Amino acid sequence: MTMQTIQQFTEIIEREGDGYVSLCPELDIASQGETIEEVRDNLKEAVELFLEVADTSEINTRLKTA
Repeated sequence: MTMQTIQQFTEIIEREGDGYVSLCPELDIASQGETIEEVRDNLKEAVELFLEVADTSEINTRLKTA
């Protein structure tokens, strides 16, 4: 049986020009999109991909906690 950990991250969305940018400050990952929905989906995908492929040491180095 595999245990899964659920981690919540902050998402900051700002308007930039004709679109939006989003940032996950805990992992220092950013994304962009034309709509709020698109930018949220793009950031979620970027964070998921990073967590899937990154080495544990890289995750721990980037993970910023308050």
